[in-house]
Amino acid sequence: MAAIGLVFIGMASLWVLGFLSSILWYVFWIGLLGAVGYGGYKLFLKAERKALGSDPHAGLGAADINMSWDEYDRKYLRK
Repeated sequence: MAAIGLVFIGMASLWVLGFLSSILWYVFWIGLLGAVGYGGYKLFLKAERKALGSDPHAGLGAADINMSWDEYDRKYLRK
């Protein structure tokens, strides 16, 4: 009986080891694909900014967003 128990424990431990290694393998490949995709997205944004000649942070600025249209008109358009 003890020998059969040891065989089953050995099989179960090998099954758990194989399951964990396959999960880690899938996590590795999904992470690698995600990293390549993220890097490609960043390169695309860099090329897009260069091609369009615009800065995503350029604009009215944080202080001007709270202005009403009348304040904006007086401050910028009526110079």
